[in-house]
Order: sequence, then structure tokens, then C-alpha cells
Amino acid sequence: GGTVPEVLGRPVGDPSPTRCAGPPLREPLRAMFAPSALCAAETGSGKTLAYLLPLLDGLLSRPATPEVEVAGPTAPRGLVVLPSRELALQVGAVAAALCRPAGLHVRGVTGGGAAGGLRRQMRAPPPGPAVLLGTPGALQEALRRRFLALERLRWMVLDEADTLMDDSFVGTLEEILAHRTQVVVVGATFPTGLSQMLGKFTDVGQFVTLATQSLHRLPPHVQQKFVRIKSRDKLPELLQLLKDHPASSGAIMIFCKSASTVNWLGYILDDHKIKHLRLQGQMLAAARANIFASFQKGDVSVLVCTDLASRGLDTSSVQLVVNYDFPDTLQDYLHRVGRVGRVGSKTPGVVVSFVTHRWDVDLVRKIETAARKRTDTAFEEN
Repeated sequence: GGTVPEVLGRPVGDPSPTRCAGPPLREPLRAMFAPSALCAAETGSGKTLAYLLPLLDGLLSRPATPEVEVAGPTAPRGLVVLPSRELALQVGAVAAALCRPAGLHVRGVTGGGAAGGLRRQMRAPPPGPAVLLGTPGALQEALRRRFLALERLRWMVLDEADTLMDDSFVGTLEEILAHRTQVVVVGATFPTGLSQMLGKFTDVGQFVTLATQSLHRLPPHVQQKFVRIKSRDKLPELLQLLKDHPASSGAIMIFCKSASTVNWLGYILDDHKIKHLRLQGQMLAAARANIFASFQKGDVSVLVCTDLASRGLDTSSVQLVVNYDFPDTLQDYLHRVGRVGRVGSKTPGVVVSFVTHRWDVDLVRKIETAARKRTDTAFEEN
């Protein structure tokens, strides 16, 4: 039992704008979970703590009953659904640090191996994990094999909701939402269709909405440069950017539209003796497991990636984002820009976008509309 500050052994600091949008943390944290809530804030603003702290407070205020059998399926009271294993591992580490002083177990299920591995990922000392984090595919497999039971579930978080609304995830989400638990939906952007899906299982009209004033706006402290360039000139322009940006001045993320472009660009960087990492969704789980962690630790300062790496991952060391391939939507652009200028970043950072096609220019106009007047943007012709 106890309150969050008592368990953590220290007071909870001043809330960020994300948490100021709703009841302050000095009031009962469980307000976010009763009733269900939509928590909307720009990328890098601290949404993870904004939902983990109320979740921990709810677990502490309603201790578990010792009725569950250890031999049975894993039966968590809190569930966090995330779109990628990298994000699940990152949030899981934060959740474990918060829950450990309270004696609560946290486990993450991300699949990518044999069924026995799935069960091992969820295993915890009695009474089992209080909080389970997982990707939709792994959770669906665990439910299908009856390794996971949701009868005791009281709180559920859908993190990076816009990505979770992908057609391949919706069936799993509907299966989980059918348990009619309290839900917190978290994201930097909210897609159309989300309310319709939630409405099948809960009264969306009763949701509390917590949103910052900067939602769907570009961060004013991040410099954004658009370079009009021919496709054949993109590679030499990138190589020059990398030459002008030494490793000592911060990490770099280079975004591509496809896994094949990530691989092709990687081979080119190899030829130029530029040390880098690659991250894209077609890689085997074993290959992906440690790539982002290695990038975060600073082992390698250049990451070539798809939009897989644009959702939620902590990139406070990143000082430069290069959109080698311009994104398709404003939503994708906002997520990529959110890799710099995050909470904990030492400097605001810079985003350089290669604008190649006519339809890219149309999106640039939308981006300029979304930008605040004081946002530092520049457009160059090459």
C-alpha cells in the first residue's frame, strides 16, 4: 500500500504540460483512470510517466487479492499495449523501476520466438506480474494459447494509438477491449476511426480528454529545414550533411520509407566507412533486439531507419533528423520531428527534409500551416 511518493521514496516533481492538462499530480493520480481517458500531447513531452504513475497509484490503492493460482495463465491487473517491441522494452524498463519499490512485478511480452519463450517472458514470482506490457501480435498469441487471462484486468493503456489503429492490430485490440476495463488512450495524434472502435465496448462520450495546447503543432524550439532536391542528388547531399555533423555533436537519425531503402543506404554508408546501425520492420526479432538500445547508449551515433523508430522511442541524445525520404502524412512528419527537442535533450535539435516530388511540396505547405509563427523553418532550393 501507500501513495506513489511514499513508495518511490521521493516527491513527484512538477508536472509537465502533459500532466498539467488534467488533474495535477498532487491530486489523486487515479483521476486519469476514472473514468477512461484520452491523453493527447506532442511527442517528447513525457506521456509515459503521465500514464504509468496513475497506473501505479491504482495498483497501490487496490491491492491484489491472492486468489489466482500460480500454475494458471498470467492474469495482470494492468496492461499496456504498444506497437513495437523496442517501445515495449523501453516503457517496460521505466515501469519496472517505478513498480519495484512497491514489490510489484512487471513483465513484457513481445513474441519473436517459440511458444515456450512467450510463456517465459510472462513468468514472475507469485502472485505473478501486476503489469504486463506487450505488442498486439504477442498478446494475441498469448491469449490464443491461453497463457494470458484478462479476467482480473482493471486498467489498460493503448500507447501510440494512431499506430495501433493499423488494420493488422484492430482485431487483437477489439478482443482485449471486450473485457470492458478502464482505458487510457495515449498519443501525439489521434486517428479517425478510434472513437468508432472504442464505442463498440465503452461510452466514448464519458472519456475525459487531457490535451496540451501544442497538440498537432510543430515544436517551436526545433529548427526545420526543407531542401528542394532532385532524387539523384539526395545521396551526395546526405553524405555532406554527415561530414558536416561529427559524432561529437550528437546522434543522427536518417528516415527512409522502406526497409529496402534502409538496407541500400546502409551499404552505401558502409562503402564510405560511416559507422551506423539499421532498424526496419523486416529484420528478425533477434537482430532487432539490441539495435535501438545500442543507439540509445551511444555505441553508434547514426541510425538509418523506417518509421518504426519514429513512434515513442526515447531519443534525447539525437540532435539531427534527416528525412531522406519525405513522409507521406503530416502525422508521420510530426512523429519524426519529435525525435529531437525532447524532454531531457541538451539542445533543441535540427530536422532536414529532402523534398523531391510534387506531392512532397503539397505536404510542406500543410506543415507550414501547422507550424507556429515563431517556429524556425527554412526552405532551400538545390
